[in-house]
Amino acid sequence: MTERMITLANGHRIWARTVGDGPGLPLLLLHGGPGAGHDYLEPLQALGSARRVVFYDQLGCGKSDRPARPALWTIERFADEVDEVRAAMDLEQCHILGQSWGGWLAIEYALRQPAGVASFVFASTSASIPQFRDECSRLIGQMPEPHRTALVHHGARGEFEHPDYQAAMSEFYQRHVCRLPEWPACLMRTVENLNGNPVYETMNGPNEFTVIGNLRYWDRTTELPRIGRPVLITCGRHDELGPACASTLHKAIPDARTVIFEHSAHCAHIEEQEGYLATVGHFLAEVEKGHG
Repeated sequence: MTERMITLANGHRIWARTVGDGPGLPLLLLHGGPGAGHDYLEPLQALGSARRVVFYDQLGCGKSDRPARPALWTIERFADEVDEVRAAMDLEQCHILGQSWGGWLAIEYALRQPAGVASFVFASTSASIPQFRDECSRLIGQMPEPHRTALVHHGARGEFEHPDYQAAMSEFYQRHVCRLPEWPACLMRTVENLNGNPVYETMNGPNEFTVIGNLRYWDRTTELPRIGRPVLITCGRHDELGPACASTLHKAIPDARTVIFEHSAHCAHIEEQEGYLATVGHFLAEVEKGHG
């Protein structure tokens, strides 16, 4: 395991860690949020027995610099950052896994047709923010009372700190973010990263259900057929970015396969860790056999 700081072209520094030294192509991980940090993806370091696994904290969160420059918080700049990380970490040939917001970033990056990327894993993500909003609205509509009414009533009024809204949001997260009765430390560190994070607030908004940031119109659905690499799509059956979002991706991407984890919400790599690691590891190995 090695750690380092990478100096970006804009002068800011981001933190990166490499785990493992197996013979397979390296795997670069794009974490969620925006602003969540790498912490909750730590279970994926077990893939390091077969390959290098590269974690990094995107600019604005975790152990990376946190400049007070809202103009930096765009999906285009974060995609540029992926190129800089690849160059700094010797990832001329690699796989890329993006989870949640990291999946949106991975899709944006894939559409640039980057050289040297053997495959992508789009984990618990979607082709568009509008579809994500629709899914959240559908899931809120299925919440038991009084939580459904609290989310609708207080959410419409912007009363996000109301105790009833907070309680309902916690119930939603337990159902659709992580279904484990006790969230592991790596996930709790990510929750802390997101609290009051200006990157999240600028790009997403005040919470999962109120997407009013600069990502609110992001939609690459019609462009998905241009992704010319093998793609693994994963999600949980109870995911806030679940089977409906995965289906949209699967139908449009020419070389895609989908795995749904039946007992998971948004964090299948934590909730069904053993099965998730086996699924991703097998996919990466199969891609490499095909390229061999």
